[in-house]
Amino acid sequence: MIIQPARRLDNIQEYYFSKKLKEIAAMRSQGIDVLNLGIGSPDLPPLPEVSKLLGEQSCLPDVHAYQSYVGIPELRNAFADWYGRFFGVKLDAATEVLPLIGSKEGIMHIAMTFLEPGDVALVPNPGYPTYRAASELAGATVVKVPLTAENSWLPDLEALEQTDLSRAKIMWVNYPNMPTGTHASPAFFEKLIAFGKRHNILIVNDNPYSFILNDDHLSLLSVAGAKDVALELNSLSKSHNLAGWRVGVLAGRADYLSHVVRFKSNMDSGMFKPVQLAAALALGASQDWYDSLNATYNNRRKLACQLLDLLGCEYAPAATGMFVWARVPEQYQSGYELTDLLLNEAHVFITPGGIFGSNGEGYVRISLCSKETVFEMAIERVKKVEITAAM
Repeated sequence: MIIQPARRLDNIQEYYFSKKLKEIAAMRSQGIDVLNLGIGSPDLPPLPEVSKLLGEQSCLPDVHAYQSYVGIPELRNAFADWYGRFFGVKLDAATEVLPLIGSKEGIMHIAMTFLEPGDVALVPNPGYPTYRAASELAGATVVKVPLTAENSWLPDLEALEQTDLSRAKIMWVNYPNMPTGTHASPAFFEKLIAFGKRHNILIVNDNPYSFILNDDHLSLLSVAGAKDVALELNSLSKSHNLAGWRVGVLAGRADYLSHVVRFKSNMDSGMFKPVQLAAALALGASQDWYDSLNATYNNRRKLACQLLDLLGCEYAPAATGMFVWARVPEQYQSGYELTDLLLNEAHVFITPGGIFGSNGEGYVRISLCSKETVFEMAIERVKKVEITAAM
């Protein structure tokens, strides 16, 4: 007798990186030294004071109980101050800020709160796979919105308005963009909010990359009237090197957030208080902290570009975020072919762009979350096996 899983999982596959890490682990168990330049898991530590505070608070006897579903006031205030300081967005800390146990979980919270069978979710192609998965798990129909290099990896809103949007309920966007590293402009965000208002669509911007190799911190909520039709997710994973701590935030209008809390409060029992206090401290980091972090990523990006030059790939050298997105040479049918060749011949793993959607199939993505010595080793390996533009 076999108990079958629910049909909602029929179109949901195991996350690509979950499967790939198993493959890499198997290769390493055979003595193969694989250099992983594919996954965006920050390898740098947070501010020393942040880790110190976590340790100190964790030793106290009265911090181990369940916490509020909406986060402690210290963390909500810190997020509100951070948004005011860097994004110029005024948020009511008590009602317009909802701390999350990671923004990835927030995507699911939003999908389950606002989507149901019969609704349509507009999902970027290429884009973060979780937008599609969460929308489908909520029962919605996914409509892929094509992003192309020719349109600077922005959705063509005019073309989109020529389609049937009568059932569209949510539009997922992600700027600064992953995987392409594209910026959005204030003018585009204004058009996006106007689009949402015309069609009664909730625009959700996923915004975790604003501080990585980017001096132009922009929030969708900075547009006048944005809170009527927009929510924004943010995260400390990339900006403060707290990926494993799982600290994110959902910002937006109070009534929208109260709906999300109705779902979220049935999914978790709050975040460990010392983590929240340490995250609040991290949000007060000085500009010097961000500058130092970006100096490291800038040095790594130069080496990533050297590797891509060897492979004959085309890329934007000043893209935002902790990745470099690149078009593969014509001799390869897809990014999958090039990445498989790199893994098998040079034992270097980079990400095929096709995992982010069909419009990414001719691309690859390199993560900047490895030390410079790892990039240098990868470059030497590629030279030795002659996987170069001359092939």
